[in-house]
Amino acid sequence: MNTDTALAALAALSHPTRLEAFRLLVQHEPEGLSTGQLVDASGLTQSTFSTHLAVLAKAGLVKSEKRGRQFIQRAEIDALKGLMLFLAKDCCQGRAELCEPLLAELSCC
Repeated sequence: MNTDTALAALAALSHPTRLEAFRLLVQHEPEGLSTGQLVDASGLTQSTFSTHLAVLAKAGLVKSEKRGRQFIQRAEIDALKGLMLFLAKDCCQGRAELCEPLLAELSCC
């Protein structure tokens, strides 16, 4: 991941609706959620939520797949992993013992 890609992902996640939608999709991996389920969870109208979903998709954080008559939204776990690695790269100036608490928190996922 490069700086521009990381900035796009961080910008997409900087809105409360998009952050909550992305977190909800991560929780429902690998099945994903229908667009309708995400709209219901957000409390927004379909058209308003679609704008937020488009921002997440453009940043490469969400992908959509058609299943029958529904569109299923899924979190791009590789993009999340890439963003986390980008942010933690060269953590603590190479002092692994300082990163251990972060790694321990993530290992329970």
